[in-house]
Amino acid sequence: MEAVNNCKVYVDVGVEFNADGWMRPRWVRWTDGHVYKIDRVVDCVRAASRKAGGVGYRYTVVIGGQESQLYYEENYKWFVEAKQPH
Repeated sequence: MEAVNNCKVYVDVGVEFNADGWMRPRWVRWTDGHVYKIDRVVDCVRAASRKAGGVGYRYTVVIGGQESQLYYEENYKWFVEAKQPH
């Protein structure tokens, strides 16, 4: 796990592939080592992060009742947008 800039936080993601080749993220390991189970994938669209850039897919996921965005880049890395300090 590594941070490339102040907007991207790269994370480990457990992924399940179906017979058609579609991938579905199942869990996210945060930078502190804590693993969060993804309860549901709401949507997956080809999109870039508005804050951090990058090209790939944006997964809208539900983790612990909270909707979050998880990004899969064409460089085979997963990231989330970092929270900006208030």
